Amino acid sequence: MSELKRTQLYETHVAAGASMVDFGGWEMPVQYPTGIVAEHLYTRHFCSLFDVSHMAEMTLCGKDAMANVQMLVTNQCGNMVDGQVKYTTMCYENGTTVDDLLVYKVDEEHILLVVNAANHAKDVEWIRDHLFGDVEFKDISDDVAQVALQGPKS
Repeated sequence: MSELKRTQLYETHVAAGASMVDFGGWEMPVQYPTGIVAEHLYTRHFCSLFDVSHMAEMTLCGKDAMANVQMLVTNQCGNMVDGQVKYTTMCYENGTTVDDLLVYKVDEEHILLVVNAANHAKDVEWIRDHLFGDVEFKDISDDVAQVALQGPKS
């Protein structure tokens, strides 16, 4: 069995007393000493911070960055404003799903894609195989930590 990957926040989780489990090859917190019900209710009524650093992040940069995104995903992204995020899917030519992902438009020539950790390698390969024009693709997953603030008081 291969060694589990750890996010940049692993030591913080352990110090906070988290119960760590294998989540798709990542050692992730499943709950803290307060218990999963209390955590759930707190998030539902207030807000909680989640470590989602296991997700995979990639950038497309260059004058054809958005044109490439338009060919990769099913939603219209060309009308996004700078700073906007859109949830969408990538599909194979036969219409089945490669993966669902988030498209972050930093600006017209800088796009961030966030995909599921379990599909990381497959998604990188799919994207690289379908690039065209003036665009630079980078897989920045190993250099990025990511948190999500969720709940009505977010």
